[in-house]
Amino acid sequence: MNVTEAARTADDLPAGTVDAVVIGGGAAGLNGALMLARSRRSVVVIDSGSPRNAPAAGVHGLLGLDGTPPAELLARGRAEVRRYGGTVRTGEVVRAVASEPSAGGDPRFTVTLADGGALHARRLLVATGLRDVLPDVPGLAGHWGHGVVHCPYCHGWEVRDEPVGVLAVGPASVHHALLFRQLTEDLVYFTRGTGLDPDTRARFTARGIRIVDTPVDRVVSDDDGGIAGVRLTDGRLVPRRVLAVATSMQARDEGLEALGLPMRELPDGMGRHFVTGSAGATEVAGVRVAGNATDPAAQVGASAAAGALAGAHLNADLVTADTDAALADARRDTVPG
Repeated sequence: MNVTEAARTADDLPAGTVDAVVIGGGAAGLNGALMLARSRRSVVVIDSGSPRNAPAAGVHGLLGLDGTPPAELLARGRAEVRRYGGTVRTGEVVRAVASEPSAGGDPRFTVTLADGGALHARRLLVATGLRDVLPDVPGLAGHWGHGVVHCPYCHGWEVRDEPVGVLAVGPASVHHALLFRQLTEDLVYFTRGTGLDPDTRARFTARGIRIVDTPVDRVVSDDDGGIAGVRLTDGRLVPRRVLAVATSMQARDEGLEALGLPMRELPDGMGRHFVTGSAGATEVAGVRVAGNATDPAAQVGASAAAGALAGAHLNADLVTADTDAALADARRDTVPG
């Protein structure tokens, strides 16, 4: 373990009840924790250490930080949270549950970690992100985050003018193809059994997008470990250097089931996410959700902004609760006895 990784795991869990536990140490979670820590709240971030964008070489579309390696950006974020007194701990949450509220009705939660540690908190910020599920095409997964990409805004510039293939997974892939066509003139659309109506075929043809209806057998690698092309079931190899695929985006909810947070399925089997209202509010008092776990399309900047907003609202909730408790104490003290 290097010095940086040792620092990530070094924070001890505080005793007693903390103001907030943030589950997830990505952009949303860390920015939410930063807002809370700067408001002098006791906050603990539980970071699983497996961010969605880990395979990527750099974060893109983030003003002022474009191209920053994901690990570097998160390391900066952890340092900033710690600078204001926040705790960041590497670990896995195995159970988060609402416990008995305070005498004044303020929510309470217990968060148990895989290593046996436990935290008690007044508020929770869920920022677990999501997991990308690729279609089951042999040879595809090994190129994920390099030759296989999903977001034209995250990776499009880096693959511009390359021979790109779109592996269709459903209706969402049509729009996907048109977005990537903006980045390259050499685009092949592999239908993979998904339907294309005559109007869409005409639109693709007008844009110079080649359509391949023959089923895909596998993705073939070259001698350097990159993508050589797509092998079809009739034996033909369609040379490609980059493959774009719309993943099924599944919000990470492991260990959170007992909270009873509502979830919603995306259309056409494209994923599942937490249902939230304004600033990440949920039906469970004291719990907010931010980032990709509730907004699958959010890039790093949007996720960070959502985390900041949710953190600010959690602090406002706590301010109200603290004031209510102080008022109740003051009134008790003035009751003639």
